[in-house]
Amino acid sequence: MQSNLSIQPPRMSSGWRRWGMAALLGIGWGLSLPVPALAADGPSVESLNTGINALWVMLAAVLVLLMQAGFILLESGSARMKNAGHIAGKTVFTVGLCSLVYWAVGYGLIFGGSGNGLIGWGDFFFNPQGAGGLPPFVFFTFQFAFAAVALSIAWGGFAERAKLSVYVWFTILFTAVIYPVVAHWIWGGGWLAEHGKQDFAGSTVVHLTGAMAALAATLLLKPRLGRFGGKRAPEEIKGHNQVYTTLGVLILWIGWFGFNAGSTLAIDDGFFGYVAMNTQLGAGAGAIAALAISWIVNGKADIPTILNGTLAGLVAITASCAFVEPWAAVLIGLAAGVLVFYSAKLFDKLRIDDPVYALSVHGMAGIWGTLSNGIFATTELAAKVGVGTGGLLDTGSLRQLGVQAYGIAAAGAFAFLASYVLLYGIKQISGLRVREDEEVMGLDLSEHGEYGYPEQMGQLDAAHHNRPASPPLPPPIGHSPAKPAVLRR
Repeated sequence: MQSNLSIQPPRMSSGWRRWGMAALLGIGWGLSLPVPALAADGPSVESLNTGINALWVMLAAVLVLLMQAGFILLESGSARMKNAGHIAGKTVFTVGLCSLVYWAVGYGLIFGGSGNGLIGWGDFFFNPQGAGGLPPFVFFTFQFAFAAVALSIAWGGFAERAKLSVYVWFTILFTAVIYPVVAHWIWGGGWLAEHGKQDFAGSTVVHLTGAMAALAATLLLKPRLGRFGGKRAPEEIKGHNQVYTTLGVLILWIGWFGFNAGSTLAIDDGFFGYVAMNTQLGAGAGAIAALAISWIVNGKADIPTILNGTLAGLVAITASCAFVEPWAAVLIGLAAGVLVFYSAKLFDKLRIDDPVYALSVHGMAGIWGTLSNGIFATTELAAKVGVGTGGLLDTGSLRQLGVQAYGIAAAGAFAFLASYVLLYGIKQISGLRVREDEEVMGLDLSEHGEYGYPEQMGQLDAAHHNRPASPPLPPPIGHSPAKPAVLRR
């Protein structure tokens, strides 16, 4: 409704009118400046996109590096208390050593521009200048984190019995010789890349390579004491902390979003979200399948099997997360959860000691995940990623499945044979395994001179040798001391 009141604006004095005119003239002069000159001083759309993509890849690199915390908890929790500190410490120093070797030669052997179909060459002691696109130092950091994961997978075959010096030598050799060759073949423009081998984030490059090194190590090191005796059933050696292993799996699960979704190397079209969704579906399906199969076969829902099924689902979907539709991601995860259960039983029958199930989780699931591309990959997604073709169900052709199969055979055979030869050489020079008394004592004490759990292990050691333990600390004020637990030999 229109108002009946008539409101008149106040009249300006002559002074205010002069100031007002000056302000208007100033605004008009500012608006008359050339707009392109102002825009040229600001960032372009292209540079903003590059910066945002670089930030995303750097965040993904941090997530992948965080997976080392998951490996520490998973491996130490799956081992006995007397080896826990050793496992945690060697993970940290091998990742540090891996970074130096990867900077010096590893990256150049993968991505060096002067290489060929078998090996890269150039960019040693990495320090590029004036490169365009994604900042090269961000890409380097992201790729290094993958090499460190492959190395940590290999340590599963060394657990609880390898000398500390072996970790030093094999870190250097694995990072400088074994991993770069496989990574160049598939990710660095090598001969498998030319054939269209699909491995989006590393079911073959990272997981199978690490598992084959673990297999070579466990064959040369032989089983842990007491694991297999005579013709009786294998003696299960349980880990000391199931909560650690569970937390380790959860940290790895979170880090996997950097692993898979980060491999898009960009966020501009949102495709990283699609990859992340498939990753989650594969992991969830693997956990459910492992729960179901252990419940059906054993009559109980075995927690280590559930954890292994979750990781197997993640490993399997790693190769195909960008190539398949969501329903296929679920099927891939379900199959991986069942496969990891039966493959663990197979390795027990073969009397191969796999302390942290690296061969089942990363090896067998890595093979299945890579093959699944040849079955479930769609032509549309293969074209989007720019690698290979659609799989059997989409095209009716066995071509991509064939490429996946011989890619697995070539990469797996090289990783195993190279690891075996190099470890055999170390064995002949300095030995691989600690002495029997050192293994019984535990690597915390024999290799480092102290326990990872000094209070608990000190009490057990005192009880074992029939001598009094160090007196416990007095309880906090206001708390009643609990009755001491009875220690049994």
